[in-house]
Amino acid sequence: MTKPFDTRDVKLLVPTGGKADRFGAQVTEYIEETVAGVLPQPGGTSDLGTERPNGRKVDMTFHWPRGHARSLAGCIVEFDGRRYRVIGDPAPYIDGNTPGPFDRTVETEAVDG
Repeated sequence: MTKPFDTRDVKLLVPTGGKADRFGAQVTEYIEETVAGVLPQPGGTSDLGTERPNGRKVDMTFHWPRGHARSLAGCIVEFDGRRYRVIGDPAPYIDGNTPGPFDRTVETEAVDG
């Protein structure tokens, strides 16, 4: 018997634009949304090194539930008390090639401060 995935609910902070502060700088505002059924995976640094000095360190990877079609560009994922900024705008896998409950891999970097 196969064990089901041990997924988690995460909070997704979606940018909605914002107003300028008193110095004229744009301040991004977010709306919060809960996404259920996300599979978190700690990131690694295997893609960094002398052969790829401008590589990006991925702090956390989230396997996103099938059917959640929202663009994740500019979003922040809050999980286990930490915030992670989505790298790029992850695209879903091709439907016929991906059986199972997840349809895209979302790489993120930690946001401190």
